[in-house]
Amino acid sequence: MQIEILKSKVHRATITEANLEYVGSLTLDEDLMDAANMIENEKISVVNANNGERIETYLIKGKRGSGVCCLNGPAARRGMTGDIVIIISYCSLPFEEAKRFKPSVVFPDKNNKIVKNYAELHMEKRNN
Repeated sequence: MQIEILKSKVHRATITEANLEYVGSLTLDEDLMDAANMIENEKISVVNANNGERIETYLIKGKRGSGVCCLNGPAARRGMTGDIVIIISYCSLPFEEAKRFKPSVVFPDKNNKIVKNYAELHMEKRNN
């Protein structure tokens, strides 16, 4: 049996722009993509914390270090500059393997620079 589980998450990124005239997708800073173990063209869910919108689209690499998080095409109607979003991807794994799998989760600041990752957060919790 295969189940779908969380593979990667960028928790609370800030939308830096919305480009209605682009073909579609979400452009994301390549640093965030790498830290979250995400790749270009990967299917993602985008959850907007400001308005509750949830969309599915795919990733496009943004300039490394730019902090870009841009909703493109029709997705641009689902959020605006300054909104906070959670970017999620999933994978399918055999049930027993899924029990051991650890997702890649990153926490950016308001400028979409990485503050900490999932492993660092767990270390903080264990030390407190």
